[in-house]
Amino acid sequence: MSDGLKELLFRLCEAGGTPGGEADARKAAEKEFAPYAETRTDALGNLTADAGDPDSKNHILVDAHLDQIGLIVTEIDRDGFLRIDRCGGIDRRVLPGTAVTVCGKERLSGVVCCMPPHLTGGEETVPETDRMSVDVGRTAETARKLVRPGDRILFRTEPKCLLGTRVSAAGLDDRASVAALVRCAQLLAERPPRCRVTFLCSTREEVGGQGAVTGAYLADPARAVAVDVSFAAQPGVEPEKCGRLGGGPMIGFAPILNRPMGETLLALAEKNGIPCKRDVMGGDTGTNSDAIAVTRAGVPTALVSIPERHMHTPAEIVDLRDVENTARLLAEYLWEAE
Repeated sequence: MSDGLKELLFRLCEAGGTPGGEADARKAAEKEFAPYAETRTDALGNLTADAGDPDSKNHILVDAHLDQIGLIVTEIDRDGFLRIDRCGGIDRRVLPGTAVTVCGKERLSGVVCCMPPHLTGGEETVPETDRMSVDVGRTAETARKLVRPGDRILFRTEPKCLLGTRVSAAGLDDRASVAALVRCAQLLAERPPRCRVTFLCSTREEVGGQGAVTGAYLADPARAVAVDVSFAAQPGVEPEKCGRLGGGPMIGFAPILNRPMGETLLALAEKNGIPCKRDVMGGDTGTNSDAIAVTRAGVPTALVSIPERHMHTPAEIVDLRDVENTARLLAEYLWEAE
């Protein structure tokens, strides 16, 4: 495993970027790609990085989304509490009592309001997100000077090392995949592929994948691989619906995906000693691969996923070995491309 992969991943996770507000995350990713590929930004805020042979007709797009789930301020009430709503598919069950950072005119620490159990009689249910509030400890007058409706809110956590090669952070969905793309670019810089490669760090995946739609349209690739996270084994998750931390990338098989590409990825993993698992879905995948596959006249698309626990919470967990092996598998696929 590459020295510095943990630091790379932590740097990416420390840069906030909710859907439609990915500027900080894009700048962080651009800085990581810059030594290995030429980067640019498009009108929707996507970051692209080019590698390989620019004259090759075999143009392969590799996508991972930049944005992370968060909250958005909708109102400052008369007592200085911030009314909120979700910005992406946040899990409202984990919100009450959660420490957050409000990205206003200055960064404010806050807490999502939580009713003390002494006052609920044990019967409180988790309200809808748009009925929650954030306490920033300010009066209404002060809060309105520092925060405006439309400002974004992030989980206030620091990336942490766990046992062995496992790490925990907010935003690993999908910064773990962005890190895999950067690591892949490092490998390709050492051994350039014969194909043309466009790495796409796309915006707004958590609210519909609009960045992938426009980014893939602009790139106009011959093939594409979307990289995201998927479910890792933990209590209550059915084994056939998940991967395993440290068990390698998950290769998607679904109606929208190109089966020959998936089989090729599996064969390359076996050939190169990369652990992996089939990830079978009977409908759509819920990832950018769904949008990329139907761009223009259609793009044969594969899906590679990094196993992750506690998705859409402040404490997502991945194994660095899976990030590295995803990068290796992507590199092998691009090196083999004719």
